[in-house]
Amino acid sequence: MLYAVRSATALNRLLDTLPVFSGDDRIRPVFTLVPGSDFGTDALAALDEAGARTIPWSTAVRTEHALVVAASPNGPLHELRGPLVLLPHGAGFNKRLPDASDDDSASGLHPRQLLRDGEPLAALHALAHPGQLTRLARESRAVAARARVVGDPTLDRMLASRGLRERYRDALRTGGRRLVAVVSTWGPESLMVRRPGLPARLTAELPHDAYQVALVVHPNVHSELGAFELRRRLRPALDAGLLLPRPYEEWAAVLTAADCVLTDHGSAALYAAALDRPLIGCYEGGTELVPASPMAGLLAHVPRLTADAALGRQVDAAVAAYRPGDTRAVADTAFAERDRALERLRAHCYRLLGLEPPAGAVTARPLPLPRVTGERPTALAALTEVRGTTVSVARYPLSRGPHGGHTVAEYGLSSVNETRAAGLLVRRARPATGPEPHARDAFWTAGGWTTSVLEEYPGCRTAAAVLTHDHGVLRRAGHREALSVRLAAHASPEPWVRPDPAAVLSCVHAWLEANETPALPVSLDCLVGGRRTTVLLAYATETETHAEL
Repeated sequence: MLYAVRSATALNRLLDTLPVFSGDDRIRPVFTLVPGSDFGTDALAALDEAGARTIPWSTAVRTEHALVVAASPNGPLHELRGPLVLLPHGAGFNKRLPDASDDDSASGLHPRQLLRDGEPLAALHALAHPGQLTRLARESRAVAARARVVGDPTLDRMLASRGLRERYRDALRTGGRRLVAVVSTWGPESLMVRRPGLPARLTAELPHDAYQVALVVHPNVHSELGAFELRRRLRPALDAGLLLPRPYEEWAAVLTAADCVLTDHGSAALYAAALDRPLIGCYEGGTELVPASPMAGLLAHVPRLTADAALGRQVDAAVAAYRPGDTRAVADTAFAERDRALERLRAHCYRLLGLEPPAGAVTARPLPLPRVTGERPTALAALTEVRGTTVSVARYPLSRGPHGGHTVAEYGLSSVNETRAAGLLVRRARPATGPEPHARDAFWTAGGWTTSVLEEYPGCRTAAAVLTHDHGVLRRAGHREALSVRLAAHASPEPWVRPDPAAVLSCVHAWLEANETPALPVSLDCLVGGRRTTVLLAYATETETHAEL
């Protein structure tokens, strides 16, 4: 059998259907690249990385195939020999076919794409919802006669992954933060074209310890720009911690883990809606969106982003106002046969093959853990408020977020200018499994390093060594005694749910600045990202100051 790949987007859809033929040694799949697309390069690279067997198009059109499977009707598919199974290119058939005279003509359902010399192109047109079959019948009864509703294999993978949501968040290092996913399609009306600065603005405006931001970009954008150029354009946001998931599987894991989704008119948002996530619409209108499509219905249903209003407040308001089932009810107009897509698709495919399918059920594979992690900003502006023994902190990327407060820099990672400007310098101990220390650094202790760095950087007010996630040692400029900082025992044991130790140290630094001669020990309530952590501040013991870094 042959998988006919038009682009990376189409390939991703095809890969989600692989379990249909898993374990059957009667089936020998090969792949070919359908000519004519500007976005095929990444598809070939992905096939090569997966070790898939590929054949040239010239070979594919000369060979008789028992079955051909494609996820795009475009290109010379009629030249291939064998019954064609045509899968949806995305969710919902939401975009107009370019140059179509009818405003309701959806790409993927138009006769111009689905007929060749008046005859249906595919032996089976697999759809995700009965409403799509109704729309197809209005366009071409001949094609509709060969169409069947099977469901959406990509959605079924996401549904099968719902129980892994917390594991995805652990892998992303989200912790207790609110994960905000921004979804952009491709083309002139996309969020990436019309609001290119939105990811950077989100990472600048949203407090680092309360929010995490991810950008899900259409595979065509990855293909068109390439990883180098895409990351160059997004560099300010990436430096501030933006997540940029890969366009296969990883994007779906991020949407599964998300707390709120900002979207243009791209169909990926329908998957977030099906997972019952709050959404905010960012589409500014245009000619691409089909008025009666599921995506148009979703955008009419959710709140719209206001450009000149605070982004954090809009995200919080959307989450607070959301009622379970709100977006899922709209997504139900795009998806049917949930959790049954692969089983139904297998039955139809094996009928075309003239074979009995293997025994046993076929199920969707859960999405793998995402490997993408955001870059930790090397310097942050910490805005603090001290009220008695309660201290709150909001940290923002230096030079991009609000001004004021003190600068906290990470020693050994921050630039020289950031280090010199820091009121608080933080150094993290090496993990036990990390590389061997450099000879010059091998003998630093917490007490020795804090003393040395305060002498080296006279503008620094506090130097702090993070020994473990719940324990640190600090020293203040002009004070001989080292102090011990310990999180209370009731703090969450999960490492990515507990606050960043550097944020807690910012709270302690601010409290010490406001209390020059404190009576110790003292218990402080530190509010980091809106979450309360109790910290015990005391004079450090000799054992603590001699702890190795």
